[in-house]
Amino acid sequence: MAAPSGRRNGSGGANLWVSLLLAAVALRPVEAVSEPTTVAFDVRPGGVVHSFSQNVGPGDKYTCVFTYASQGGTNEKWQMSLGISEDHQHFTCTIWRPQGKSYLYFTQFKAEVRGAEIEYGMAYSKAAFEKESDVPLKNEEFEVTKTAGRWRSLWSWNQVLQQGR
Repeated sequence: MAAPSGRRNGSGGANLWVSLLLAAVALRPVEAVSEPTTVAFDVRPGGVVHSFSQNVGPGDKYTCVFTYASQGGTNEKWQMSLGISEDHQHFTCTIWRPQGKSYLYFTQFKAEVRGAEIEYGMAYSKAAFEKESDVPLKNEEFEVTKTAGRWRSLWSWNQVLQQGR
């Protein structure tokens, strides 16, 4: 599935069960990825812009940043999982809510990477479960740029795989 590129008009926000997929891939396939590092963080409502970031790789070469604003309810536990290939040339970042559907309304969100360029990015409104398939967001609900993945409102999960500079 090709990732949309260019600017898209966002739909403004919605409840979601979230994960993001950002990916930067080399021309050759990734052969092996180290065991991912998963870090929990709180997504806090209140309409204020918050960011969470995590580094991975030798000398913390790669960084994944999740920036958002949300409304409603109380804090939710989310996770950011980062993995790096054994040759340290590819990086993955997944941002998701392990408890399933979020009750928060996201007015904005952005996932970006540092230390690599995104080759592939996708956002989903629903992640696959048993025999079901992932449900990607509509093209107008998010955008992917060459140097950063950006999404708006409805999404379920995101992952980033990148090639080092």
